[in-house]
Amino acid sequence: MADLLSIGLSGLSANKTSLAVTGHNITNVNTPGFSRQDAVQATRNPQFSGAGYIGSGTTLVDIRRTYSEFLTTQVRSSTALSSDVEAYRSQIEQLDSLLAGTTTGITPSLQKFFSSLQTAAEDPANIPARQLVLSEAEGLARRFNTVSDRINEQNEFINKQMVAVSDQVNRLASSIAGYNDAIAKAAANGQQPNDLLDVREEAIRQLSTYVGVTVVAQDDSSLNLFVGSGQPLVVGSTTSRLEVGPGQGDPTRFEVNFVSGGSSQGITSLITGGELGGLIRYRAESLDPTLNSLGRLALAVSDQVNTQLGQGLDLKGQVGTALFGDYNDTALAALRVRAFSSNTGNAQPLLNITDTSVLTASDYRLELTGTTVPPTFQARRLSDGKAIDVAVANDGAGNYTLSLAQPNPPALSKDQGFQVTFSAAEFAKAASGDVYLLQPTRRGATTISAQLDQPDQLAFAAPLRSEADLQNRGNGVIGQPSIDNVQDPLVPADLQALSPLTMTYAAPVAPATTGTLTLSAPGGVTVSPATLSITPGQSNTLNYTITSGGSTLEVSQAFSGRPESGDTFTLGFNSNGVSDNRNALKLVDLQNKQTVGVDPSVGISTGVSFTDGYGDLVERVGTLTAQARQDSEATGAILKQATNNRDSLSAVNLDEEAANLIKFEQYYNASAQVIQVARSLFDTLINTFR
Repeated sequence: MADLLSIGLSGLSANKTSLAVTGHNITNVNTPGFSRQDAVQATRNPQFSGAGYIGSGTTLVDIRRTYSEFLTTQVRSSTALSSDVEAYRSQIEQLDSLLAGTTTGITPSLQKFFSSLQTAAEDPANIPARQLVLSEAEGLARRFNTVSDRINEQNEFINKQMVAVSDQVNRLASSIAGYNDAIAKAAANGQQPNDLLDVREEAIRQLSTYVGVTVVAQDDSSLNLFVGSGQPLVVGSTTSRLEVGPGQGDPTRFEVNFVSGGSSQGITSLITGGELGGLIRYRAESLDPTLNSLGRLALAVSDQVNTQLGQGLDLKGQVGTALFGDYNDTALAALRVRAFSSNTGNAQPLLNITDTSVLTASDYRLELTGTTVPPTFQARRLSDGKAIDVAVANDGAGNYTLSLAQPNPPALSKDQGFQVTFSAAEFAKAASGDVYLLQPTRRGATTISAQLDQPDQLAFAAPLRSEADLQNRGNGVIGQPSIDNVQDPLVPADLQALSPLTMTYAAPVAPATTGTLTLSAPGGVTVSPATLSITPGQSNTLNYTITSGGSTLEVSQAFSGRPESGDTFTLGFNSNGVSDNRNALKLVDLQNKQTVGVDPSVGISTGVSFTDGYGDLVERVGTLTAQARQDSEATGAILKQATNNRDSLSAVNLDEEAANLIKFEQYYNASAQVIQVARSLFDTLINTFR
C-alpha cells in the first residue's frame, strides 16, 4: 500500500504542476514575447522484486519552454529590416510630396518666372511687364528658400529622432544586461528561468525595432549584443552606449558615436537596420543629395540669369544689374567650408563658385597634409568616394588658391566648379592634419535672393547693333550682331570706342562667285579677320573678333541678299536700345539651355536645362519613394510570415490549453483515486489485526 500511495502522490504532484503550467500559459496568452511552456514528466526509478522491476510512479524533470532560436532570429532580423524600411518610407514620402506638389514644388515658380520674361521681351519698354519679372524673380527665390527650409526642418527632425532612438537603445541595452545577470544566476542551478528568457528575448526584439543587432549566445545563458561592424553594446551584464550629437564636420548633421568606457568611436556609416538605420540611410541616400541638387539648381539659375543680364543694356543704356544676390559673398563663401571639430588649427578658408554649370551634387572632404611651401592637400568626393586632384596656386603673398578636378585621362580633367582659398592670415592658423568639409551647393537654395528692385535696370537690350547705309544700291541685309563670349564685365567705353565699325562690300569678279566684306575699325581697334567672304543671294554667317581697349568680342551675325559693290554696313554701340529685346530673348532661352551638370571633359553639351534638372530630381525622389513603398510591403509580409512561424510553435493556443486543462484534471482525479484505493487497502489491513 505504501508503494501504491507513493505512486498516487507522485501522479498528484505531477498533474498539479501540469495544471499550474497550463494556467500560466492561459493567463499569458496576450503577453508579448511569451513562449508556451510544458511540464515534462519521466518515470521514477523502478524497484526490484522477485517478480521483476516494479514502477514507482512519475516525477517532473523539466518545465520546458517551446522555443526555436532559428525562428526567433528570423523575427528579430525581419523586425530590424521592416523598421528600417518604414522609417525610410515615412520620411521620403514627405519629401516626395514637397518636391512634386503643384503648390510646393519649384517648377511652377520657374515657369512663371520665364513666362514673365517672355511677356517682357515682347514689349521691352513696358515698365509693368518689367515689374512682373522682378516680382516673379522674388517669388522664385522665396520658393527655393521655402523648399530648402522644409527639407532642413526634416533634417532637424531626424536629428531629434536619432537622439530619442539612441536613448531607447541605451535603456533596452541596460535592461538586457540586467536580464543577463539574473538569468546567469538563475541558470546556475541547472535549470532555465523560462519567463526571464522570454522577457529578455522580447527586449531584444524591441531593440531590433530601433537598431540592427547581432546576438551571440554564451555558455552561462547570457547573450552578447553587437551593433555596427561588431561594436559590443551588451557583453554579459556590462553595457556600452550610443551617443548622438553634432557631427565633427557638420554640426547640423547629427552622428552616432559608440561610447565604451572612456573611448568614443564614430559608427554612423556602420549602423544598419532598425529605425536608426533607416533614418541614417534616408539622410545619406535622399535628403543630403536633394539639398545639394536643389542648391546647385538655385546657384545655376542665379548665375546664368545674372551673367546674361550683365551682357546687355538697360533702359538708361547702362550695363545690366544683377537680378539675384552674389552667391560668392564672403559670408556665404565661408559657410561652404566647415572645419572639423577635431582640428588643431582654426583657419577659416573660403569656397568660391567658379562655374555653376559643372558643379556636382556632392560634398567633399579636404585634408591639409603638409604646411610646407607649397602646402599639400588631399581631397575626396564623398558621393562616390573618388579621389580628387588638388592644384595649389600661390600669389606670392602667401595666399593660396586650391582648384579641385577629378583626374580623367586621357580626356581633360573634370573641373568641380569651385575653388578654395586660404588667405595668408588664415593659412597661418592652419595645422597639418586639419580636415574640412566642403559643401559647395548645400546652402544654394537657402541663400538665393532677388535683390534688384528697379525695373528699368533690367538689361533687355543687346550692346551692339548693325544697320545698312541708306545709300546702298543693292538689297543686302545684315542681321543684328551677337556677342558670343561672356564679357566679364561688359565695358561700354570699349564698345563706344569701336563705333562705328564699317563693312564695305566688294562684288565677285568673274569667274569667282564669292564677294568680300572688308571690315575697317577706328584707330586702336583691331578686327580679325578683316575680310569676310560673302556668297550673294544666300544666307551667310559672319564670324569675327574685335579687340577694343581691354575687351575682346567674338561677334556673329547673319548676312543675306544681293549687295552691290561699294555698299556699306556699320556696327556700333547700341546707345538707344529702348525697344531692343535681343538680350531679353537670350534670357528666355536660358529656360531650355543646358546649363546644369555639364561634364567639362566631354566635347559636347552633356548638361540639362533648369526644368529638366529639377525634373530629374523629382523623378529620382519619386522612384526612391515608389521603391520604398514596395520594400515596405515586402518587408511587412516577411515580418508577418516570420512572426506567424514563431507563433505557430511558441504562442499559446487557447483551444489546446483548454483540452490540457481537462486532461490534467482527469489525471489529477485519477491520481487522487489511486491514493483513495491505497487508503482503503491500508484501513482494511489494519482492521484485520484488531
